[in-house]
Amino acid sequence: QVQLVESGGGLVQAGGSLRLSCAASVRTFSSYAMGWFRQAPGKEREFVAVIARSGTTYYADSAKGRFTISRDNAKNTVSLQMNSLKPADTAVYYCAADYLGSGSSLLRSTSYDYWGKGTLVTVSS
Repeated sequence: QVQLVESGGGLVQAGGSLRLSCAASVRTFSSYAMGWFRQAPGKEREFVAVIARSGTTYYADSAKGRFTISRDNAKNTVSLQMNSLKPADTAVYYCAADYLGSGSSLLRSTSYDYWGKGTLVTVSS
């Protein structure tokens, strides 16, 4: 069973930065594509960013140029550096793992096998 634990959320002013981290308890972390999704109040969960097993990254248009996803296979962690935060970025952010996932399926939440419980990011104006 894979467990994902997010950390790093909090309250930040618009224009500020936060770094989210996700620690995975799994023996073969490198076999998983790792994604970040978010869900704002009253809205559906949406894709933010993913890093494939190869290290290739994909971003939602809303995240491009502001967010950077990275992974450390030696430490079983994935991070999301978020800069120039906006009030619209306020949401619960979830880490997700997709075993052997690849390609365009990585943009769909239904492709992921495991999910963390989420960490709340609040951006004040």
